[in-house]
Amino acid sequence: MSQKISSDFKLGIIGGGQLGKMLIQAASRWDIATYVLDPDENCSAANLCTKYFKGSFKNYDDVYQFAQEVDLVTFEIEHVNIDALNQLTKEGKIVHPSSKALAIIQDKGLQKEFYARHNFPTAAFKLYETKEEVLKAISANEITYPFVQKSRKEGYDGRGVVVIKSVVENDKIFDTPSVIEEAINVEKELAVIVARNNKNEITSFPTVEMEFSTEANLVEQLVCPSSISNEVEEKAQQIAKKIIAALDMVGILAVELFLTKTGEVIVNEVAPRPHNSGHHTIESCYTSQFEQHLRAILDFPLGSTKLIQPSIMLNILGEADAMGKITYEGINECMRMEGVNLHIYGKRDVKPFRKMGHVTILGENIEAARTKAAQVKKVLKAKSL
Repeated sequence: MSQKISSDFKLGIIGGGQLGKMLIQAASRWDIATYVLDPDENCSAANLCTKYFKGSFKNYDDVYQFAQEVDLVTFEIEHVNIDALNQLTKEGKIVHPSSKALAIIQDKGLQKEFYARHNFPTAAFKLYETKEEVLKAISANEITYPFVQKSRKEGYDGRGVVVIKSVVENDKIFDTPSVIEEAINVEKELAVIVARNNKNEITSFPTVEMEFSTEANLVEQLVCPSSISNEVEEKAQQIAKKIIAALDMVGILAVELFLTKTGEVIVNEVAPRPHNSGHHTIESCYTSQFEQHLRAILDFPLGSTKLIQPSIMLNILGEADAMGKITYEGINECMRMEGVNLHIYGKRDVKPFRKMGHVTILGENIEAARTKAAQVKKVLKAKSL
């Protein structure tokens, strides 16, 4: 079916969280019907999509049957049943990004091997199956402190990652198949959102600088444009474009990178979907990451990624002691500020450091945006009733 706008075309989105919600918001501008599969009837996207299907994206039958209802399948979360996607692809169902690319990205071990095979710069690593193997490798001096352990599968939003600084922290080591990486001396954490369509057109958004909450191990805010040099910007952009091409992937790819203290740009990991590091694009760029993903998977020309105004994106995280029904403080104060754009995800319950929404703050320059962001951060709180 070539006509997707104002037609009978049905876009299937696996996962109904905030990324699915914002993807639906972008699709609704073009009058595209959206179907969503998610286990939670109260998920962020449930009341916004054309049709909601209750089911698990990890379950073969749920994913397979859901796909029978739609013309094209995409996803907002990596943890989708690969066997179902493979079978759907064999039967001619359009799946973007492809199950082949997703299989590599789902497994951080395969991801790292992919980088090594294609000579992409990344931290030195080794793969281990159990905690016992890791401890033996430490005893044999094959692993030296400090190091980073990442679960090969199921990690998300900082979960499944631990930094082991010395022997006294060995009790934190996971007993699961994992990647052990050398700890990198990081100057800045960066991200590039890159898109590719079936015509092999590739575009990328300006590199953003991510600032983390050490308490929550999550991105607290991001800055665009970043303060990196033109040389570092070019390196980051080229790495991202080469990765999406090597994956032969159609859609949006978020490429997270480290700028080391010695000036190297190396790959941390990637996500084959819209990403937290691209939320600011809704207001700050001519094309949002969500629209760009749709353009890519629906065979439309890719949109302009130029920055309209400098921006800061703040994640609205649940307070450390929040648990239960959500209430927001500081909404009125934020709405009085020019260039402050609130996005509330619609999650009814708050937990410590749970992502409840985000705020994009625009300014004439990054210093002006930072000043407003500091005010927003001071007043805006996600608490429990």
